[in-house]
Parts: sequence; structure tokens; C-alpha cells
Amino acid sequence: MSAILSQPPRASWGEWIQTVLLAANLVWTTLCLGGYRAETMVVTSAVTALVVVVHLGRRALASAPRRLHPAGWLLLPFLGYAMANVLGVTPVRWLGWHDWLGWAQLIAVFWVVVNDVRTRATRGVLCGVILALATVAVGLACYQRFARPDWLMLGATQTAQFLSRSSGPFAIPNSFAAMLVLVLPATALPLWRRGASAVERVGFGYLALLLLLGLGLTFSRGAWLGLALAAAAWPWLASGVRWRKRLGLFAGVSAVLATALITVYAAVPHARVRLDELMRDNGERSRPVMWRAAWAIFRAAPLLGGGAGSYAVRFEPHRPEHEQKDPQWTHNDYLNTLSDYGAVGGGLFFGACGVIAWRSARRRRAADGREGPKAVLTGAGAGGEAPAFTTALAVGVLAFALHLGVDYHLKIPALAMLVAMVAGMSVARAWPAMEPGERAVGAGRRSVDRAVAMTAAVGIAGAALGWVVPHYRAEAEREAARLRLDGLAGARRTPEERRAVAGQAREALGRALARDPVNAQGWADRAYAAAIIGYDEPARQQELGLAAEGDARRALALSLAVPEFWLRLGVALDLQGRWLEAGEAFAEALRLAPVNATTWFYYAYHLSLNRVTLSLARAAVATSLRLDPSRPEAEALRDHLAARR
Repeated sequence: MSAILSQPPRASWGEWIQTVLLAANLVWTTLCLGGYRAETMVVTSAVTALVVVVHLGRRALASAPRRLHPAGWLLLPFLGYAMANVLGVTPVRWLGWHDWLGWAQLIAVFWVVVNDVRTRATRGVLCGVILALATVAVGLACYQRFARPDWLMLGATQTAQFLSRSSGPFAIPNSFAAMLVLVLPATALPLWRRGASAVERVGFGYLALLLLLGLGLTFSRGAWLGLALAAAAWPWLASGVRWRKRLGLFAGVSAVLATALITVYAAVPHARVRLDELMRDNGERSRPVMWRAAWAIFRAAPLLGGGAGSYAVRFEPHRPEHEQKDPQWTHNDYLNTLSDYGAVGGGLFFGACGVIAWRSARRRRAADGREGPKAVLTGAGAGGEAPAFTTALAVGVLAFALHLGVDYHLKIPALAMLVAMVAGMSVARAWPAMEPGERAVGAGRRSVDRAVAMTAAVGIAGAALGWVVPHYRAEAEREAARLRLDGLAGARRTPEERRAVAGQAREALGRALARDPVNAQGWADRAYAAAIIGYDEPARQQELGLAAEGDARRALALSLAVPEFWLRLGVALDLQGRWLEAGEAFAEALRLAPVNATTWFYYAYHLSLNRVTLSLARAAVATSLRLDPSRPEAEALRDHLAARR
């Protein structure tokens, strides 16, 4: 990363403030499990908003503001369409806003980096922080692999399926692998870049080997494949190089990759197992289930999609019997975007990305053609730009983009932020916002530009303080309360302990709903808490049943498409003795989720409350156990029903 050079000679105080905020936000979000938790996003979203406000404030106060980069404008139509989709299409609006905020942060970071991180010093600091963060992440991965396989950041515990793989600061190994494939090409560049010193070659060589070690510890086949394909494409991406040299470089890279693959397969048993599984299963077993569901959702609404953030809900009618996990996303960001936003949304976002890549490549080739192939190979270009380093950044983005085909990295805030930064620096270097000699914003437009910038700054600051931060604070409190409620299932607790936990959760959910009353899941969770207390306090069942019914109906008023909301209503009605009405609610839940083991379990319990339907209850619980044999509560209900006559 030593080849970071740029046209502006000195960074202004505003550029330094933005760079420091971007770097600090990336470090914070990455080290907090990648920003997966809402409590992390309280801080992350506030800092992102502050970065944008500083950017707009600088523009409002500048005497001669620069022209904004066209690449940023190309992404705004998607953001506007996504907002319209949340307002008019999605059946789960609170999840739609959650998804929209993720897209907004990605585009905001890209916008700021491509427009304002322009000097050698600020780019160097940002790249240095990214490299240092990746190095620390590899250290954490080694600690996981060789000391504590179940260790995760923030005191969390790794799930059993990932105990043999390292995830670094993330919860999922594939997320950690995505971070490394973004950084590796630029880190490895000094190994063969002409003009690099011996110290650079040795230092960056060790760093590249360290990052490769981390990538190996993830055992992420998709990341390995994505990086290999991007590395093989590298010679063809470099401009100003003759085709014979490209062919030779391609052959050399391919030979190195093939040798590395054979060596890893022969020397690392777990890698051999993972690669054998890849060949035996023709790629994957679980992911195609989610991919087929996403494609079916897209085909049902090809233009506008199923709605922002709706995949988890829309998945239920397409769930096969053997798949009882609850996927939140599709494990393919391209399909996920089509599923949620349709061809319009997919075209607006990925089409814009394609245009940006094409325009950047054209500008880079034109510049390299003027400067000659020597500049491309030595890293010296107009204004001190380094074409080889720009290409290395682009190769990292390409590897990341290929990996998106098997995972949902754009849904992980830290990864979305990281790829926005790397892509922003790559685009800004390859495609300058202004050509040499071009003037900044004209005097006639300056007053309008300042007014728009100041208005936008005030609006974003107000939205962050009045909506975004409260949204994440409420969701963080809801997640913590729901976690406590779920912890009661299967746990040996006295009725008093269960009532205490459920009561505390219910109070926390009340506070969360006061901050964000449109969070339908919060209302359903509060109905859940009231039902738990009601079953342990028979004298209050009517009162708590009414309260649970009210909360469940509030959830249903916000969305009729979520099966769980109907289950909460059915349980609340059963508490009040309204068995026939409860049956209608459970029937609707079954219509929405016909092969969900949880839905069948709740229905079986409902049927068990009436002696007339005991045989149906036995059949329903048998269906639940057939769909998911590992449900202890269903086994207990089956045994209870077997003892009844």
C-alpha cells in the first residue's frame, strides 16, 4: 500500500476529520462482530451521519466547492427507489427500513470517500488503518483456532458448526474471509511492482502471508474461489500492457494458484474435507434451497420484488420440509436484491455499479494510453497516481463481488462500509471528478449549492437524532428482551423465575416500543412475554390474555404476512378460553407457513386443550417432529398426549 499518491498536495482539516471518523467507525463496527447487533449500530449510524454532516458542512462553507463525483449520483436513484419500496411494497415495513438504512450507510460512505478522501496522506491513513485492522483480525483468528475455538467478540460464543473455522472479529468465518479478499491484492502488489524497495517487498510479503494464513483458517471455499478468479483476471484488468505479456502473466498466476490449491488439498485435512464436500454436493446443499426460494419470490413479482427486507417472511411458502432453519437472507446478495427489490431495484443498484466500473476502466485506460505502459508497470502516473495500485484495489473489489454470489456481505455493516471505502478510493483514483484545468462549481450556482448542502446537513442530523438512533436503540432493547424470553425454552426454571424474566422482558419491550412504535416484532414479543406470565399465573390468565391479544393485534395491524404474529394471537386467545377464535389464528399461521415445525407445534398445543381434538393434536405434534426431530418441547408434548386418554 506504499503506492498511495494523489493530486491534492495537502489535506484540509475537514478532510482529516472525515478520514479519522471513517477509520474509527470502521474499527469500532468491525470489532463489534461486524455491526451485526443493533446496539453496535446505535454508535455506527450516529458516526456515519456525522461524517455526512461534516461533508455537507464543508461544502456549504467552501468558497469554491469542487464538483461532486458523478459516481455518487449514479447510486442515489436506487436509494430513492428503495425508500419508495419500503413505503409502498414491502409487507414488513419495519424490516424494510432496517434494510434501507444499511443501503444508505453503504452509499453514504462511498459518497464521502469518492468525493473527499483525495490526498496522499488521508488515503494512506485510511489504507493503513484497513491493513492494521485486517492484521489484528488475523491475530484474533489465530487465537480462536489455536487457543479458544468457541471464543467470539463481545463475550459471545461461537456456534458448533463453526468451531473448526476461524471468524476473527466477525461471527461468521465467511464474513472474515470477505474482509481479507478485499485487502489481499493491494497488500501483495509490492511483491512484483517495479520500483518497490527491498524493505517494501519483504514487509508486505510477510503481511500478505499473514493475511493468507487468516484466509486459510476461515476454510471459506467461496472466498478462496473468488480470490483465485479475481487474481486470474488481474492481468486482463491492467491497462497499457501488451496482450502477450497479459497472457504470460495469466499463465503464471494460474500456475501459482493451481500449485497452491494442490498443496493445500494435500497438506490440510480440513481443507480436503471442505473441498471434497464441494465436489460431492455439486457446490452446496443448503444454499440452493435459499436461492430457489429467492428466485421464486422474484418470479412472483419480477418488477418490484417481494418488498424491502421481506425475504425471511416470503421464504415460508417455499420452505422444503427438510429445511427448518430460519434464513434471514439469501446467501447471495444479487438474488437477495432481486427478491426484495425486483428487476427495478437490482438494475438500479448493480447497473449503477456496472456503469461506475466501466467508466472508471475507460478513464484509467485513456490516462494510461497517454502516459504509456511504463507508467502502468512502475506505478507512476499523472499527478503521482499509481495505476498498478488502483488496479489492485479494483481486483479486491472484484474478488468481493464474486464472493457475494454465495453470501450476504452487503448486509453486514462493517463489510458494506469496508467495500464502500475500497471502491471509493479505487474509483476516485481511476476516474477523477474533474479533468485537469476544469473549474469548480460556477459562481452562479454556489449560493444554490450552499443552501442545498446546508439544508441536507440539517435534515440528516435531525433524521439521525430523531429517527435512526432511536430505531437502533429500540431494536437493541428488543433483541436483548427476546433473547431472555427465548432462553426460558427448555431451561429448568421455577414459575417465579420465569415470571421474573418475562416481566423484565415485557418492561424492556415497553420501553423499546415507546421509542419505535412501528416495530411490529416488538409488539409480538411483548405478547409472547405476557403469555409466558399468564401460563404461570392462572388467576391472571384473562387479564394477561387480553393484554397479549392487544399486542398481537398491534403487530398484525403492521403486518399480516408474518406467521409468528398469528401464533401470538392464537396463544393470547387460548389464554382467554376463546378456543374457536384461536383456531382461526393458528389456521392462518399454517396457511402462511405450511411446513414450519414451530407452527405445527403451536397448533398441536392448541388442539391439545380440547379433548375432542386430542387425536388431531397427536397428528399435529407428529408432523412437527417429522419436520424437526430435534425439538424437545414437541417431544414433551407428544409424551404428554400419549399419556392422555
